[in-house]
Amino acid sequence: MKKIQIGLLVLLSSLIGLVQAVTLPGPVVSSEWLAANKAEVQILEVRGDVASFKRAPEFELNKKTGKQVLVEVGGHINDSSLLDFKKVRADRMIDGKKIKYLIPEKADFEKLIQSVGINANKPIVLVPVGVDMSDIDEALRAYWQFKVYGEDNIAVLDGGMAGWLAEGREFTTAPVNKAPGNWVAKAERKELIANSNQVAKASETGDATLIDARQPVQFFGLSKRDYVGAYGHIAGAKDFAPELMAKPAKGALYFWDKNTYNSLLKANGINASAPAISYCNSGHLASGGWFIMSELVGNKSTSLYDGSLYLWTLEGRPLVGVSLN
Repeated sequence: MKKIQIGLLVLLSSLIGLVQAVTLPGPVVSSEWLAANKAEVQILEVRGDVASFKRAPEFELNKKTGKQVLVEVGGHINDSSLLDFKKVRADRMIDGKKIKYLIPEKADFEKLIQSVGINANKPIVLVPVGVDMSDIDEALRAYWQFKVYGEDNIAVLDGGMAGWLAEGREFTTAPVNKAPGNWVAKAERKELIANSNQVAKASETGDATLIDARQPVQFFGLSKRDYVGAYGHIAGAKDFAPELMAKPAKGALYFWDKNTYNSLLKANGINASAPAISYCNSGHLASGGWFIMSELVGNKSTSLYDGSLYLWTLEGRPLVGVSLN
């Protein structure tokens, strides 16, 4: 009888824990929300500059206001984990060729996330640096990969670490030694990944809008990344530049509201409710276009072209741009 009573108490305690578990308010959380709920979530900071995790932030005094102004992001939120963006993507074999910048295999991504101490069944908040759209896209790329592999209990901190520091919130530079986590990939949502043939069909038929998430100088073919084999953009694509994807405030970048995104998309010739495929040079900046369309505007018929123009031009497929003659 005593064993039964203990078992019932354990079960009741578990049920109470489930009821009391915090619910993420959406794909984006504010610093106020995170500060109030950080004990109930897992904070995962996504950075290409991993040294900044243990480096003190830099501030300077504004002589007019007498306030400290953030100059360089450093440090991290207490009890957060660090995900090196350089490990987020992987080399994979496609048609006998080793292709860079792709989403890892399901088991490999699961192993990576476990290695940084992330557990199953607890909300995850991704924290970018928050200074430039490219560093925000590091977190959004990780977010997209989590989504592909079935994780829905996840959000991104608006303003990132830059916003957190600019508001004077607590931070630490102490090293973090997390025990391995038990996070498990629950699905493989292949509909979130566009391949080259689907992109080619969209270019030819217009059955999906191709969103080019690069800067206009690359879109029009005035410059290119060294690993992309040609200048210009995929025929029929619409440009949605990184500069339009977030608003600057107090040294950090914050997402616009849904109505603003709808207006920006329309001004760029993009139907916010039609099927879409986001791409860039390698699949990094494309994460911003995908996140805005899918998660903030709510268009779930949006996918990301993994490998993007690196893969497209490696396959010998054409680009178009302005004539320089």
